[in-house]
Amino acid sequence: MAGESALHAVTGAFGYSGKYITTRLLAAGHRVITLTNSPQRANPFGDAVKAYPFHFDSPEELTNDLRGVEVLINTYWVRFNHKMFTHADAVENTLTLFRCAKEAGVRRVVHVSITNPSEDSPLEYFSGKARLERALRESGMSYAILRPTVLFGKEDILINNIAWMLRRFPVFGVFGDGQYRIQPIYVDDLAALAVERAVSDENAIIDAIGPETFTYRELVRVIGGIIGHPRPVISIPPRLGGIVAAIVGRLVNDVIITPEEIEGLMADLLHVDSPPAGHTRLTDWAREHAQELGRRYASELARRRDRRSAYKSA
Repeated sequence: MAGESALHAVTGAFGYSGKYITTRLLAAGHRVITLTNSPQRANPFGDAVKAYPFHFDSPEELTNDLRGVEVLINTYWVRFNHKMFTHADAVENTLTLFRCAKEAGVRRVVHVSITNPSEDSPLEYFSGKARLERALRESGMSYAILRPTVLFGKEDILINNIAWMLRRFPVFGVFGDGQYRIQPIYVDDLAALAVERAVSDENAIIDAIGPETFTYRELVRVIGGIIGHPRPVISIPPRLGGIVAAIVGRLVNDVIITPEEIEGLMADLLHVDSPPAGHTRLTDWAREHAQELGRRYASELARRRDRRSAYKSA
């Protein structure tokens, strides 16, 4: 079990979920370093958190940076394949991270995965996450695997951009019947769970879902009502929906959603029959932030291109 001032390494502490995790670790009296692809990004923690580049291409350096770390909390991943990054690279990089952590003497790893991972999945996101889960289980290190669906919070992308489209378009199209389900968890609830599991010794796999379950069609209607922009929700063929999303994506210079993400949604992979691990209700949070939710588009690619600026609240 990690002591009060144990050294923790958090991947991406200047980003989204990593920032919330780091905030909670520091508040609990732990020491924290971060491994990041963006060591020059604005550091909200000042001297309290030292940043190290990932050094995936130099395992010796990565191992040395991890020496003395008791717990590694890993949020590193990519959402989709792009010319700047791929799922295959993310898998290999994470395997390197796990090997270096073990070589450095890291006692425990808390790893953020996804609901319903499967190495047999045709979707690289889910098969890649499953491969990493297996590697961690077989590593010999103590572990906790957290499986969220979608995160929401001030720096969120998906929920914010649904609201952004509802504010700007007269109708909202859902793929197929829109009856596939989603169980969003508040980013700080995920952070609390990660910190709780970081100080434990028990190996665990946890479905990190929030207390509310929506069909995708319900989610759109709920958000539209809360922000004061209810729109007709219409069913469209998935392929057509992907084309429309690609067109809008070009207008905002981003990838809004990929065919693989549409397939994962429609396969109900963002739903599990488990008790909630988070307590914050999306509907309550959205009402509290209704005035700013969806006012600005949140760009995944802009965050990847700009390695210096802090993530902005959407």
